[in-house]
Amino acid sequence: MVGRMRSTVIDCPDPRALAGFYAELLGLPLIEDNSDGDEWVVLGGPPGHQPRIAFQQAPGLRAPDWPAPDRPQQFHLDVTVDDIEAAEKAALALGARRLPGEGEGFRVYADPAGHPFCLCWD
Repeated sequence: MVGRMRSTVIDCPDPRALAGFYAELLGLPLIEDNSDGDEWVVLGGPPGHQPRIAFQQAPGLRAPDWPAPDRPQQFHLDVTVDDIEAAEKAALALGARRLPGEGEGFRVYADPAGHPFCLCWD
């Protein structure tokens, strides 16, 4: 095992509005201290507690058009790791590749099929 599931992240134009929808639909609380204004909104619990869904602002997002293959479903996984250097080495050995972009506490990768995911640490 390289890490633990942190969050399922859904890109959307208005994270707070979509989080409100899912909060009502699933009965999950808004976790304001894990959110970042209206650009990153989290439902559920602290990192590592499931279920946990985050909503990330993507202003120019073209919504999925199921089942059209030219506009497929869109989301990414956040995976919590204890040691980012060891986790990156293990993920790359499994076939992941590093993608541009990182921030305080996360790095971005692609799985072997090209889907993005993040390795996160606190």
